[in-house]
Amino acid sequence: MRRVILSTIGTSLLTNQINRANPEEKDWYPQLRDRANLNEQDTPETVKKIISTLEERANKQLDNVQIPQIRRASAELNGIYGVYQEDLTQGKEDYHFLIATDTIQGKITAQIVENFLRKQGLTNTSIYAPSGLSTISTEAFSVGIDDLIVWLQETIPPLRESKYKICFNLVGSFKSLQGYLNTIGMFYADEIIYIFEGQKSDLITIPRLPISVDTSLFKPYTMQLALLDSGAGLSPQETNGIPETMLGKFDGKMVLSTWGNLIWNQCKDDLLSGDLIPFSRLEYQDSFRADYNKVKEKHKRVKLQETLAKVSRLLNESNGDTAILKQDGGGIKYSKLKNQGNIDHFRITQSVRVTCVSSQGQLNLHHYDEQHDDINNNPF
Repeated sequence: MRRVILSTIGTSLLTNQINRANPEEKDWYPQLRDRANLNEQDTPETVKKIISTLEERANKQLDNVQIPQIRRASAELNGIYGVYQEDLTQGKEDYHFLIATDTIQGKITAQIVENFLRKQGLTNTSIYAPSGLSTISTEAFSVGIDDLIVWLQETIPPLRESKYKICFNLVGSFKSLQGYLNTIGMFYADEIIYIFEGQKSDLITIPRLPISVDTSLFKPYTMQLALLDSGAGLSPQETNGIPETMLGKFDGKMVLSTWGNLIWNQCKDDLLSGDLIPFSRLEYQDSFRADYNKVKEKHKRVKLQETLAKVSRLLNESNGDTAILKQDGGGIKYSKLKNQGNIDHFRITQSVRVTCVSSQGQLNLHHYDEQHDDINNNPF
């Protein structure tokens, strides 16, 4: 079976290149440690030079030593070699995602690993550094993890549907990131990989546990959760009943927490593919309900209701002014329907539109159709 191997990337491959017996390099490690959370722009030139020197050494070492030395030099490669029983030719059809922190040290280390794997014929290798991910603060780390969860939700399910086995290689990286991905992996990975420390470097494989989310617990809060997922900030009263672990607080408003995003991604397909949700400032005409009821594919219903949640959120923020929908950069593309008087429309996907009429701060939705010509000819 073809694999997707997601490897977390630390910085030990760089720091292992420091010659600690050399007095000129005695302060290199503390310099790197104290600036581990900095991006390239904020990193002093003196530290950049150290990183560049260590990068060159790491590349040379990986190119000129045998497998046992490679495995000792890089925790990430140690895990990957363990997966393939030290025969990387087995992985030429696999996908490798290297998850790095959004720091100069994390990205440089990931680039070294990526270049090495590509030289070994593993060309389906790419780096993903979630925006802002670092341990400089709890807020930065949480934002980065949220970004990672969104990326996982977009990336992993299609690959699993294509019969790839999903493996999380958590041998490398920082313990804080390992801890989160160990839990996240229980939802997204078929197995989680560790390595016993020691001479033999035996592989530890933790299979996916039969974990599922009881969606019935969240059904009464489907509308609130959909709005939170769309970016809305709600009052504590509006989120009353939603488990506290799913919520965070920002500027006095309740928002989805990291774990809230994770749980919502597991249950939203079931919750959003049911009946139309009565979002505020949206009025569903019988013709619109009939169009919706004709749609049987779950993913199409989910996409529509996610868009309706976003439209509702934007209208609430603007007190019903549809101008905000025209300014949205997220793909709604709200505009007048040509040659149809006061009828407007907005986009669900590239080919799917909803026709509507704005009246007294709300939208009356009339049709939902996949064929643009049908929408134009029959907007009501």
